[in-house]
Amino acid sequence: MRVNQRFAVFSALVLILVAAMSSLALAAAPVDFRALVKAAGPAVVNINTERVMKERSLPPGFDMFRGHPDVDRFFDQFENFYRENQRSRKSSSLGSGFIISPDGYIVTNNHVIEGADTIRVTLASTKNKDESLAAEVVGADPDTDLALLKIKGSNLPYLIFGSSDALEVGEWVVAIGSPLGLDHTVTAGIISAKGRNIQSGSYDDFLQTDASINRGNSGGPLLNMDGQVVGINTAIAQRAQGIGFAIPSSLAQRIITDLKDHKKVSRGWLGVTIQNVDSATAKALGMKEAAGALVSSVLPGQPADKAGVKGGDVIVSINDTRIEDTEHLLRQVALLPPGSKADVTVWRDGKEETFSLTVAERDIKQAGIKGGDMKNQNAPSGRLGVKVRPITAEDVKRFDLPGSSGLFVAGVAEGGLAEGAGIQPGDVILAVNRKTVNSEEELSSLVNEAAKNRGALLLQVVRRGQVFFRPIDLTEKK
Repeated sequence: MRVNQRFAVFSALVLILVAAMSSLALAAAPVDFRALVKAAGPAVVNINTERVMKERSLPPGFDMFRGHPDVDRFFDQFENFYRENQRSRKSSSLGSGFIISPDGYIVTNNHVIEGADTIRVTLASTKNKDESLAAEVVGADPDTDLALLKIKGSNLPYLIFGSSDALEVGEWVVAIGSPLGLDHTVTAGIISAKGRNIQSGSYDDFLQTDASINRGNSGGPLLNMDGQVVGINTAIAQRAQGIGFAIPSSLAQRIITDLKDHKKVSRGWLGVTIQNVDSATAKALGMKEAAGALVSSVLPGQPADKAGVKGGDVIVSINDTRIEDTEHLLRQVALLPPGSKADVTVWRDGKEETFSLTVAERDIKQAGIKGGDMKNQNAPSGRLGVKVRPITAEDVKRFDLPGSSGLFVAGVAEGGLAEGAGIQPGDVILAVNRKTVNSEEELSSLVNEAAKNRGALLLQVVRRGQVFFRPIDLTEKK
């Protein structure tokens, strides 16, 4: 029995050791991308664009002779002649794209095809590279840097979109494209980060990857291990290696659908101007954390105004999605279909309130900044370090003010609280902690009240037609 028991124990140990070694072997085995590339590669295309360009100005040095009407008239005529007789030259560029339907719809970046006079697409199956196909632009969206092309074809290989939301940092991804003109180059890496804002536009929400991406990869697919498109390779970090950025498929799918169906992108619009909530603003408003988007102003007659949202509210959620900051709010509102209903929850007077509204369609022409710079005119005074006076009817017209209440800032003390908060001469203070002010005495009273209660205040300010808020921590300086 003892021999049998020892043999049984020995056999068990051997089995455990074999299992452990097998697990280590599997863990150490390299990832094999061959099947993925064979399946996805044929749907990736090379995009070549050409632009016809002319010189647009006179040779350097000619403008130094201007200044007299007769001389200017001569140079204007010469400049017109110079431009008309410039030789045209062609400028070409390369990019990538991928087919998303068997009848030839192709996704790429807007910057790949923007301004192009001709666009040619070369398929992976094309043996002779001169046999490229002409492509037409179905639609483009500069805001997200996406474009949709169409070539003639049938039964073409194509890729499907996967879920970028389901991606996890550290997950394997593959990029296929034409870096530096080397078509169908395959690189692999991982998702390094999600939700990156690289300051390229209002809707930045990029995937970051260390899969090698270079010039020419733009517009190509970033694939998960199932061969699905989870991103569109778009940008690189100029001063770094192994840092590339891709538009997530969760954003791209809706944009591409709009372009295909309507040839344009429709985005939601609330009709508010917004700014981020910092710790001082949160303190002034009695919020527990610095989150959400502070409503600087509400445009008359727009959805937010009709629903009852006011300047000084902080939008903290849209349809139960908590809002992190202004960029997050812009992305969430942009995804709302115009005409749809939305519940907007705001922080107002120490509590949350919810308003229902009908989303409008965003029109970039609705925003604008007017007015000019002002210089310091008077010696400042008071706790904030500002010199103010009541606004006049002339001020209302001159500075495009939203109402007849407010204080004109005639001077700002150097090193004072107002200057530290970014207040400038020429600004108009509309309200303090959401209470309108019409005199220097009212301003002083509201400042003292805020100092006793919360130790901070929030100024609502107009500058060159733009309304915004500035928080001031009154505990910093007496």
